[in-house]
Amino acid sequence: MSKEIAEQAIDVQSRTYKYRRSPDQDAAELQRYPVVVIGAGPVGIATAIDLAQSGVNVVLLDEDNTLSSGSRAICFSKRTLEIFDRLGCGQPVVDKGVVWQTGKVFFRDKVLYDFNLLPDTGYRRPAFVNIQQYYVEAFLLDRATELLNLDIRWKSLLVGIEQDSEGALLTVETPDGRYQLRAEWVVACDGGRSTTRQLMGLESKGHTFKDRFLIADIKMGASFPPERWFWFDPPFHPGQSVLLHKQPDDVWRIDFQLGWDADPVAERQPEKVIPRVKALLGDDAEFTLEWVSVYTFVCMRMDKFRHGRVIFAGDSAHGVSPFGARGANSGVQDAENIAWKLRYVLDGKAPESLLDTYDSERSYAADENILNSTRSTDFITPKNQASMDFRNATLDLARDFPFAQKLVNSGRLSVPATLLDSPLNTPDADKFEGNLVPGSVAADAPIEEGGAAGWLLDKVGNEFTLLVFADSPAARLPTSAELAWLAKECGPVSLVVVTNQAGVKIQPDVNGRVITDVAGSAVKRYDGRSGTTYLLRPDQHVCARFRSFNPHDVHAALRRATGNS
Repeated sequence: MSKEIAEQAIDVQSRTYKYRRSPDQDAAELQRYPVVVIGAGPVGIATAIDLAQSGVNVVLLDEDNTLSSGSRAICFSKRTLEIFDRLGCGQPVVDKGVVWQTGKVFFRDKVLYDFNLLPDTGYRRPAFVNIQQYYVEAFLLDRATELLNLDIRWKSLLVGIEQDSEGALLTVETPDGRYQLRAEWVVACDGGRSTTRQLMGLESKGHTFKDRFLIADIKMGASFPPERWFWFDPPFHPGQSVLLHKQPDDVWRIDFQLGWDADPVAERQPEKVIPRVKALLGDDAEFTLEWVSVYTFVCMRMDKFRHGRVIFAGDSAHGVSPFGARGANSGVQDAENIAWKLRYVLDGKAPESLLDTYDSERSYAADENILNSTRSTDFITPKNQASMDFRNATLDLARDFPFAQKLVNSGRLSVPATLLDSPLNTPDADKFEGNLVPGSVAADAPIEEGGAAGWLLDKVGNEFTLLVFADSPAARLPTSAELAWLAKECGPVSLVVVTNQAGVKIQPDVNGRVITDVAGSAVKRYDGRSGTTYLLRPDQHVCARFRSFNPHDVHAALRRATGNS
């Protein structure tokens, strides 16, 4: 079904998913599950898939049985696409989506400058893909239904939750009445108005910015390029800002700044929306309205993302403004962070305290996103005349001076947080060049394996991986016995050997896959001189690196990365 959706412009939003009475409702005893995920949006489905494809039995509850309405989150970043690849649904998202990496910033009626978010080549995925959230949910659900140990229960509303030292007791409302089930762990991915959070008496704290924006999804056959266009004080909407994005199916997303005094109900009416769109496109423009919404800026988060046996992810844990595409992308990164840690705790390979690093790592990422979102909001919506004068002076300078362009903030676009201070990192003992420090996301690169072209990130992930660079048979590589010793305490460890030319032979007692760095990109990005060894986490983050393989150093790094030291 994913391929069919990717190739045809069909009304995915008409999909409904069948409610089925759970056998738990007729069971003589209370049923217990390792993990229950609350909420079938992108974050919840991604979390459930990640756990299930690694062998964990998962129940996914959602109060509805349809996909999201309207475009909602539309900008999915390179890192999110890489995560979707690991989850088995990246290609249909890219096939259906609108690929882009270039943007333009306008001040009044002139282009100030343009920018390229991914000037370097040699990556499988683009900087961003624009695609309506309902398509992403559909592709994720297509993948989810392939996993027999993932039980999706529609029209199942969480109405009660009680915790003890061994798990949580959940009460669920369905069309057939209420029933209860137990979970060792609960992951709450039920959005900004999280029912789970309310039932537990918890709250998010932060700031609501006093401005309103109109989202108008319109369908038209325009010839604009697939770029991000942002206007400050355009003549067709003076004193405000406007953002334009292309989506699949000839749908265009336009965000109009309205001001705090705008009536959010009146502004959604066609008689108010259509004149604004025609002011941008021209009176003769032909289009239809697909979806309209009015929103305010909110930057907030919970004090803690873990509360006993309940873990919060995505908008239920933190919220930011839409400018910068940091909401859904950050949420999917929450999902990959918590999934492997839960699995290791459930398998007895890590102590429960490993889950506290989800809170510290993703709180750090949330604070970074909130900071960037707040700065964008302050620049886009100045709070007083002095701020407005500074902004406009900066925009005037940016037309001719590159230094001023760096001060212009139309939304700093989403990039994954580098978890520099994570307790799971082993500090460098050797000198390295480049950006792939412990705590960073591993970089992709074109490779060959057995004569077949491929990508480096497809060869790592889901378990700990040793990535070892070897340009000759003399390079010290982990033996099969050493890998078995490393795995005894901390779970499976795979080996990927990166060579600089096809046909390099490795020692017969080495059991790993051998890939060729066909363009030299991997060596460049990893500063991968021969012998260099990286230890990558199951979520493809660097947690240690060494200039040569030493089993005792790697063992210590593994213990640290699993919270066992």
